[in-house]
Amino acid sequence: MHKNSIEIPNYKTLTLTHIVLDYNGTIAKDGVLKEEVKQILPKLTQKYSVHVITADTFGSVQKELENFDVYVHVLQSSQHTLEKAEYIQNLNAKECVAIGNGANDTKMLQTAEISIAILGEEGCSFQTLQASKIVCKEIGDALELFLNEKRLIATLRV
Repeated sequence: MHKNSIEIPNYKTLTLTHIVLDYNGTIAKDGVLKEEVKQILPKLTQKYSVHVITADTFGSVQKELENFDVYVHVLQSSQHTLEKAEYIQNLNAKECVAIGNGANDTKMLQTAEISIAILGEEGCSFQTLQASKIVCKEIGDALELFLNEKRLIATLRV
């Protein structure tokens, strides 16, 4: 597991290990992994432990991600919002990035050290928007913050 240390002036030094991604509405549309994500994931998994957490509404997550070195967690409870937050806590929230767009991502974003809301094609719940430290219009922009860390620094420095 890689620990990525990123010093952000007048903010803090981050030690990030995990990137936790919501699936539908964030990295997939109608159960199909977005092309930009397919291009970025292999590079991202060389630097971070990548997790995809989903209710798997379309039953496609395993097939869509079978060629990528990511952990897939299909939600088991009826309390998706709490289960997502607990997943982050179990990984060590201080080392986690959480990215999502739906209302059930709110607590996950509140729990993670760095939280990103994606506006995307499905839009973004207001609660999730409020829970985020960063807002990106596209998932590719969000993921590239962790490949080109100076972008992350420029966004968060005070």
